[in-house]
Amino acid sequence: MSRSRAEMIEATRAKLLAAARLAFVRDGYAATAMDDFTATAGLTRGALYHHFGDKKGLLAAVAAQIDDEIDQRLNAISHHAPDTWTALRERCHAYLRMALEPEIRRVVLQDARAVLGPASAAAQQQCIASLSGILAQLMSDGVIDTADPQALAHLINGSLTDSALWIAEAPDGTTRLAHALHAMDLLLRGLLR
Repeated sequence: MSRSRAEMIEATRAKLLAAARLAFVRDGYAATAMDDFTATAGLTRGALYHHFGDKKGLLAAVAAQIDDEIDQRLNAISHHAPDTWTALRERCHAYLRMALEPEIRRVVLQDARAVLGPASAAAQQQCIASLSGILAQLMSDGVIDTADPQALAHLINGSLTDSALWIAEAPDGTTRLAHALHAMDLLLRGLLR
């Protein structure tokens, strides 16, 4: 049975994303040669241009793919947490720990930020919305003091993002991670009634 055109297009995109993702993690964006990873994928540079515009467009697609995976992981934490407070705390801790994972550290926190700039407001909306929902629930349950959930979500998200960048920029971020986890616990405890 032959594959449809849409399936072939998706397969080509997936090959390019997978090859680029490996190359960006291994070599970094600047040192990754387009011809090398397109050859690894069994494709041409023309396929890259057709599907992503250029190497920068491919980096944006890889970073978006990793961001989606981060969101899925954080949502799974919320789903499995015994209560909303634990979900909030564990999500924050998990995000900070992710700053040491090679893909997230190199591609999302270092290269994408350097090449593409900080995440856009639209890109942050899913995280803000998710945090806002958790915070609103905690307020409704009387666990934390009342405030505007969206404002509080922006403050927490900003703290997490800046801390993750701080952790990722250290040659060995484990000490910074330990400090950030402790500081995040202090910050979160300050919300409790």
